[in-house]
Amino acid sequence: MNKIDPSATLDTKGLLCPMPVIKTQNQINTMPPGSILKVEATDPGVLHDIPAWCRINGHKVLQQYQEDKICYVLIEVQDS
Repeated sequence: MNKIDPSATLDTKGLLCPMPVIKTQNQINTMPPGSILKVEATDPGVLHDIPAWCRINGHKVLQQYQEDKICYVLIEVQDS
């Protein structure tokens, strides 16, 4: 897996749907295009929900994976 250095990291561990998606949206709204957000979560639903939100809103998922019950999604913010 390629190492990607995020511009920001969002910790949503312990939160359940829809809060990780809402917090992701709020964070991305503050970030310029081209920046990278790393979302960390314990709700495995984020591996489906955040990529779906990104498709709808025009952002690019660079990586998604799970390690030791923590889910990670790296998103490149697009101009929307």
